[in-house]
Amino acid sequence: MSATALVICGALGREVKEIVRRREWDVDIYGLSAYLHLYPSRIVDELHAKLRELRPRYEKLVVVYGDCGTTGKLEPILDEFGASRLRGPHCYEVFAGAERFAEIAERRPGTFFLTDWLVRNFDRAVVKGLGLDRYPELKAMLFGNYEAVLFLRQVPDPRLATKAENIARYLGLPLEIEDVGLGELEERLAELVAV
Repeated sequence: MSATALVICGALGREVKEIVRRREWDVDIYGLSAYLHLYPSRIVDELHAKLRELRPRYEKLVVVYGDCGTTGKLEPILDEFGASRLRGPHCYEVFAGAERFAEIAERRPGTFFLTDWLVRNFDRAVVKGLGLDRYPELKAMLFGNYEAVLFLRQVPDPRLATKAENIARYLGLPLEIEDVGLGELEERLAELVAV
């Protein structure tokens, strides 16, 4: 068993595992479901339970989440268990990079962001998760103020590009694709793991 545990959001699972493998970090990885984002208070509850379970077994606990809509409620939990958390409000800012994300938010605040994970899981996470399959009239209420879709693409994949086009069409919004790779994820994770 390693001295370090990473508790990761499932939406970052592939990318984090790739970074860990490539850098040959000696860490144990524990994932929480990305679908918890539908109910941010559940992120708080499940993270608390996971850190309580892991604390006796690990010297270092690293939480690979942004704030993710928890409105600062993760910080007291991190303090309670002596854990550290990835910098940033959410994965969109991590993948775009702080400077680029601020620029996009300033220029076009009505941007709906996609990542590889969200493109792959849009139907389950958004359409079914928000009940749009049962109540299609909610789509205008939930997405009516958006101006465009920006796919922050981690890996160029023609199938995901096609899916992103279909998502934008479903939302009735123009699509832009920006190849960002891992953005600042690896650098921010290294700040916590490789010290």
